[in-house]
Amino acid sequence: MEQRVHFITLGTRDIAAARRFYVEGLGWQPTFEVDGEVVFIQVGPGLLLSLWDRDEMAKDIGAAVTPGNSITFAHNVDTDDAVARVLADAEAAGATILKPAQRAFFGGVQGYFEDPQGFRWEVAHNPGWGVDPDGTVRIGPS
Repeated sequence: MEQRVHFITLGTRDIAAARRFYVEGLGWQPTFEVDGEVVFIQVGPGLLLSLWDRDEMAKDIGAAVTPGNSITFAHNVDTDDAVARVLADAEAAGATILKPAQRAFFGGVQGYFEDPQGFRWEVAHNPGWGVDPDGTVRIGPS
């Protein structure tokens, strides 16, 4: 697994309230959003903050999400097959696989693991994701 993070996802009780705080309150600009479902905000070169419904996060992971574990980190890879390889490497290092590599709702492949300390990671290949040389993130339908 390469040493990099692409997304920090916050599982929130209320997407609209989270959007109001970050976009209207702090003045951060969305990079991409699906009204009422998810908001992506670029917070650094090649790094997005994702605001997502906590219940939808739990469904996607296949494990309960509580205020104490409602954050995930995402690591994107270049191919569908790489998702399974990274998950296997994480498991060999002591992680627990929460969701094995499988076709995702966004058109790519994803899986989740939990590290030995309980932090959750998504590993994904998303064909609609890219980072320009200047660090600008491109995200959209695949």
